[in-house]
Amino acid sequence: MKESYGTLSETINGLKKEGYTLDFNVSQKCLVCNEINEQLSPEEFKIDKVYRFEGASNPDDQSILYAISSLKFNVKGVLVNGYGISADVETDELIEKLQIHPD
Repeated sequence: MKESYGTLSETINGLKKEGYTLDFNVSQKCLVCNEINEQLSPEEFKIDKVYRFEGASNPDDQSILYAISSLKFNVKGVLVNGYGISADVETDELIEKLQIHPD
């Protein structure tokens, strides 16, 4: 994986080309993926890479993109969260349960 792809959308598109095709969200302490209609446990995923984006003109544009994968479910995808005042507490709590496994 590259260190930087540019913007948030460019990074998401770059990761899709590398197989991170699913878009994950957080709901009730689970990872939810509408594309496969599943709720998955965060303990069965790992963080492969973290990308941080600064809002140059607007602090509300600050976000963190996580490239995550699960060997058990054989899936890869992305999870986006804000940080600072834009952070979602439920997502922050779930992220703490994911293990970071860089290359």
